[in-house]
Amino acid sequence: MSGRGPLRRSGDGFVVLGDGSRRWGRFGAAGVLVRHVDTERTPWYFLARRSEHCHRGGTWAVPGGALDEGEDPLEGALREFSEEIGVRLPEFAVVAVHEDDHGGWSYWTHLVEVPERFDVPTTYNWETAEARWVRHDELGGFELFAELRRTLVHLAVLGDGEDGEA
Repeated sequence: MSGRGPLRRSGDGFVVLGDGSRRWGRFGAAGVLVRHVDTERTPWYFLARRSEHCHRGGTWAVPGGALDEGEDPLEGALREFSEEIGVRLPEFAVVAVHEDDHGGWSYWTHLVEVPERFDVPTTYNWETAEARWVRHDELGGFELFAELRRTLVHLAVLGDGEDGEA
């Protein structure tokens, strides 16, 4: 058994939207942006650099991917995080959710906060080239996946500028 539930169909695959654009995830997609605020009140975010085997490889994004049929977006985001990074988040609080709706297809980004920064793994699946914790004031200097940058602005993690200041 695949671990995706006994009756769920895989969401892996592209869909073509009404505007002609293609999106990955037959039932939508989701990812999780993990944040930890340290004792000095500095926010840190966990990002993954997409491997060159992925769409827009080399950019930094949140671990995420296709939802399976009937899968809750948070459940799918956590599953994808575990598959891509090899870490299960034992304790977290959902801070915000952003749904980027493209007219019948959506990507959900879940901003979750963890009480401690976990160790960054040294091995990943084929979709991830590397991962790291990034201080809030460093975010704007990373080559972010374009949709993630827009989501960070929407969530007030980044301002409209490039500097990472909210």
